[in-house]
Amino acid sequence: MGKKAPKNTPAVEKVKTRILVVDDHPIVRERLAELINQESDLNVCGEAEDSREAIKAVESLRPDLAIIDITLKDTYGIELIKQLKESHPKLPILVLSMHDESLYGERALRAGAKGYLTKQEATKKVITVIRRILAGEIFVSEKMASTILRKVAGAASAEGSTPTDVLTDRELEVFQLLGQGLGVKEIAENLFISVKTVEAHREHIKKKMDLKSSAELLRYAIQFTLKEGSSPPSNA
Repeated sequence: MGKKAPKNTPAVEKVKTRILVVDDHPIVRERLAELINQESDLNVCGEAEDSREAIKAVESLRPDLAIIDITLKDTYGIELIKQLKESHPKLPILVLSMHDESLYGERALRAGAKGYLTKQEATKKVITVIRRILAGEIFVSEKMASTILRKVAGAASAEGSTPTDVLTDRELEVFQLLGQGLGVKEIAENLFISVKTVEAHREHIKKKMDLKSSAELLRYAIQFTLKEGSSPPSNA
């Protein structure tokens, strides 16, 4: 009696790691999706251009990892990271930003991110960094790691530090928006806080940075923001 021919068994489709991309520039989202979707085990499951879309996407799509830009349309990425870590503490987050890590890198990690990568390095490193974070590692550049270790060891941290290190995350947001020429009312609208709160932040900034007047604060903020090349979130 001959052997029965084996039945054709359907191939089991490999489950891909789901990644959410949050960036206010469509071309950046498109390029990231192109890079990630080339990998056999990775897939961009959704995109968002602001924090409101991002929060909804995390709730509905349940991604395995989120890539978040620092500057979004309706807020700064640091605040979004904090919100997501409260509601989804196990979600790994990679910050991908045009800003130098000396300004936002350590803040992003304190907020709950597992890695910080500049957009200049993204094409070469983003896949490697994604895999390292998914494996439970934390990714920062060698320069940033050295700065953090010096701080932990109690060494002087003048090298690599910036004058804005003394500011809280919210104060830094206000400082940068002042540097972009926004008035108190506009800043309040951008950050969804009251005018009185903005004024209080402005006074705290002046004291912490030892600036004598509002005019001196504005001048310094403009100079700093032009040097950093940052842009504020927009409600448009």
